[in-house]
Amino acid sequence: MSNTPDRARAARRSTYLDALGIGVASGAYALSFGAIAVASGLSVWQAQVLSLGMFTGASQFAMIGVLGAGGTALAAVATAALLGARNGLYALHLTGTLGLHGWRRLVGAQLMIDESTAMALAAEPDREASRRAFWATGLSIFVLWNLGTVIGALGASALGDPKALGLDAAIPAAFLALLWPRLRSRLPVAVALVGALVALVLTPLTSPGVPVLCAAAVAFLVGLATKPPATPPGADAPGETSAP
Repeated sequence: MSNTPDRARAARRSTYLDALGIGVASGAYALSFGAIAVASGLSVWQAQVLSLGMFTGASQFAMIGVLGAGGTALAAVATAALLGARNGLYALHLTGTLGLHGWRRLVGAQLMIDESTAMALAAEPDREASRRAFWATGLSIFVLWNLGTVIGALGASALGDPKALGLDAAIPAAFLALLWPRLRSRLPVAVALVGALVALVLTPLTSPGVPVLCAAAVAFLVGLATKPPATPPGADAPGETSAP
């Protein structure tokens, strides 16, 4: 029993270090977002507003990708919103764990991203540890992501014409970097191939931004179709039996 406080302190320290490490990695990635945003025609302040207000990497890259290709603002916003819809599903799962009310709910919603959710889920069923992991990770990434964005945007702006250095080509490279770690089974690979095929077919037929939106819709529809059915309260989950 005497080691319990030491273990608790070690667990908290480990959570904070993990959160900081994830924040540093995200901040480094935000450098590329800031540079690519400027290469796509955004100003430094516009890039920063995206990171402060939208604060979800995949959606931000999608938006500037569509705008950089000459797509309409409507197509860019629709694509970003479709990719960011998953954050709402995260919130449904963590609502009971976080127990947020009032202004804290607004702050928590802003920090509800892939990494903060993953850290919170990893700490379950310890509710206090889950909350600590969520806030530490979310705040760490928010601060360093925005810092990385402004540094990257200022750096690209100081270069003159970022497209002359080929920074605009980093947009598809960034999407590949986001996609590659998720191709671990046949279904994600199949979805990626079908989405790419849809975008390829629609590119010469539609305006810029629409192919990306339709490719994202493919993934969204597959996700809905393959979502396991919810287990009614009190019912046994598949493969489980009630205790005698």
